[in-house]
Amino acid sequence: MRPGTPPPLRATRLLDQVRERIRYHHYSLSTERIYLLWIRTYIRFHRLRHPREMGQPEVEGFLSCLANERRVSASTHKQALAALLFLYRRVLDIELPWMQEIGRPRTPRRLPVVLSTDEVSRLLRVATGIHQLPFRLLYGTGMRKMECLQLRIKDIDFDRRLIVIREAKGNKDRITVLPLALEDPLRRQLDYAKSLWTRDREMGRSGVETPLSIQHKYPRAGESWAWFWAFPADHESFDPRSGVRRRHHLYEGTLGIAIKRAAAQANIAKTFGTHALRHSFATHLLERGQDIRTIQELLGHRHVDTTMIYTHVVNRALGVRSPLDDLSSNPSIGA
Repeated sequence: MRPGTPPPLRATRLLDQVRERIRYHHYSLSTERIYLLWIRTYIRFHRLRHPREMGQPEVEGFLSCLANERRVSASTHKQALAALLFLYRRVLDIELPWMQEIGRPRTPRRLPVVLSTDEVSRLLRVATGIHQLPFRLLYGTGMRKMECLQLRIKDIDFDRRLIVIREAKGNKDRITVLPLALEDPLRRQLDYAKSLWTRDREMGRSGVETPLSIQHKYPRAGESWAWFWAFPADHESFDPRSGVRRRHHLYEGTLGIAIKRAAAQANIAKTFGTHALRHSFATHLLERGQDIRTIQELLGHRHVDTTMIYTHVVNRALGVRSPLDDLSSNPSIGA
């Protein structure tokens, strides 16, 4: 076997082989679910033919249907294509020239939704219960939603006032700031988390989920306080991959629902989700004069071009007088 070559597949059924290969490459559970959905849809679209018997015409026909008949977005189209490329390259080990010829839709560049400082203040004021602190962390650190919910005890450094974000997007680690205003609330949250961890240990429950590399090297790491969730759920649930009953972190779906409810209560007339807090973090830092490279590092962007989009959001028109104001100041022009 060549270095870097994955081991032979043990599963016999195609979708099980897809799962096996996805987990070998350490893809997230959400990616696993999305890829399986699109591969299953592709097979059903072609009336249960095996993908090994199909090629460029079938892939292009499927993608054409998505774009022209189902009218999916460009990002959804690219998602389906990524799933099929993974199937052929990683699972079936088929690398054909036509894979490079398939057209990739261009995703329109949209400006992010950014809240003003007043809107953020109103939102955080009305947010209550278990979701308030995650909202404050998202805005105060620039973390993504799952980065916040999957935060471990060991990655919070009160002494140096920083948070280490592990295995973020692109499987990279990075560091972000721990806001001074959140030190006491976060300590209280960890006191609550420790009470759940202590109860789990006393009852002999399974430890929390840990990365596969840690599971192999330190099988009992999931039972330690260091690896426990900063935002644990108040109940146990079954791990969708291993089937083990254990304590998970807060469910991400409830965070999205909570922020929409808070936005309505705060009378904010914008459509947004939790990611808007990350956008607002970056934009408000830029407005305060923070350099773009530092913001790039805090956000974990690979390319500075991705971070530069926030320069388009910042109000650069300060001090510029609109020509309409000149017309309005002319008394001969009616209001």
